[in-house]
Amino acid sequence: MKYLMLVCVDPNYTPGQEEGAPDVDDWVNEMDGKGIRLMGSRTRPASDATTVRVRDREVLLTDGPYAETKDLIAGFDVLDCADLDEAIEVASKHPMAWAGVIELRPFWVDED
Repeated sequence: MKYLMLVCVDPNYTPGQEEGAPDVDDWVNEMDGKGIRLMGSRTRPASDATTVRVRDREVLLTDGPYAETKDLIAGFDVLDCADLDEAIEVASKHPMAWAGVIELRPFWVDED
């Protein structure tokens, strides 16, 4: 089962706050080595986002994120896990689980 793992951080986050958290490079190397992490990357800050909507056939653009939230998306990973339990285990090892929020979303699978 494939999962989108959104890595979210509080905008007031200062690196180093999460005492005892694993190193992100170690997490990436472990998950890449196991073939669990299919891809991933950091994202530019929310201030660089562009929101696109179409209303009454008119394209409306807004600079910045769609909604004001406490946690901002800082990156993502695509995981290939046996099930949700494995995805949770993988996410719990990510350093931002210690200082931010990790959101797991399964990819939609069409049933035949």
